[in-house]
Amino acid sequence: MDYHKFDDEALLRLIAHSQSDALSELYDRYNRLVFGLALNAVSDRGLAEEITQDVFMRIWERANTYQPEHGRVLNWVASIARNRAIDMLRHRMISTEGHSLAWDDLPQFDPPDSLDIEGEFELKSLRLNIRQALSQLPKEQRDALAMVYFRGHTQEEAAEVLGEPLGTVKTRIRLGMQKLKVLFTQVEKP
Repeated sequence: MDYHKFDDEALLRLIAHSQSDALSELYDRYNRLVFGLALNAVSDRGLAEEITQDVFMRIWERANTYQPEHGRVLNWVASIARNRAIDMLRHRMISTEGHSLAWDDLPQFDPPDSLDIEGEFELKSLRLNIRQALSQLPKEQRDALAMVYFRGHTQEEAAEVLGEPLGTVKTRIRLGMQKLKVLFTQVEKP
């Protein structure tokens, strides 16, 4: 079966029926985005890899809980990644205090000494791609994404801090995630 032809919702239905190749296809579509979100949230490559693996394990276990009327698969996957990253941050007792939204203030990651030159280059390249993709979003979308995915706030908290209606914040997040998906897809193509 050619899983490339299936849309995200169809893949989730197949995953819910234990079709591991459907999970592989969904992984191929979203692993870079999940890893990027996790890495920006926790600033630790190993932990981001663990979060990425956990996210796709949770998708495997909970595919039957996805409800299309509550949002797109992309947002559902990103929400799982966000929640898992927040859980890890809380577990490590890292505070998300402060409301600064400057992208330069987001956590930075210095590669460990054990990372080889190729791995360090790959990591720096990924961080650059993430920052470039984020820089192409309108400021309002970047701010909403920063509050929710990188600072660990709920959408309601972000709306309050940003002084915007909840629906507006949700729309900005959805549009930003859609644009990031397109930008990451373009990066992967030669």
